[in-house]
Amino acid sequence: MADWAQVARRVRVPLGFAFAILYVWLAKPTLKFLLIGLVVAVPGILLRALASGHVRKNEALATSGPYAYTRNPLYLGSLIIAAGFALAARNWWIAAAMVVFFVAVYVPVIRGEEKYLRNQFPEFEKYSHEVPRLLPRLSAGDNGKSSFSWELYRKHREYNAVLGALGITAVLIIKLIWLR
Repeated sequence: MADWAQVARRVRVPLGFAFAILYVWLAKPTLKFLLIGLVVAVPGILLRALASGHVRKNEALATSGPYAYTRNPLYLGSLIIAAGFALAARNWWIAAAMVVFFVAVYVPVIRGEEKYLRNQFPEFEKYSHEVPRLLPRLSAGDNGKSSFSWELYRKHREYNAVLGALGITAVLIIKLIWLR
């Protein structure tokens, strides 16, 4: 499993681009489902943005902001965005492929990252017992005491998630108009 986690980490972005091509080809958007999908996806985009402003990769264990509720707010945000765009696409094959992609790629990546964090940060063990892996808890406990950093947001280039969502939305709108 550890070997697949390393492979999954390397191939997730190229596979994501390949999936985007398949997505555009199979999507059957309607205005109603595009709007519903965006209502679902936007909170995921916001969650990713908020999380990126709290994480100092390889420097400190992120436990503030959304990290006080879930250990993986970036992946949770991605999952929410994917659900929104699956709705917008109106295609069960796309939804099924997204589930398979998440389970086959992101679950091993999350486990691999947790192994790294456990080795890198001794406090991760306590944190992992207090904060759920993916689905958030209802209260922040003692971990929610840091502020958002625009510098970190820019450093992590999280604006790419916004640009990607805008790009897919534009393609869906074009496809919607074309299909009329």
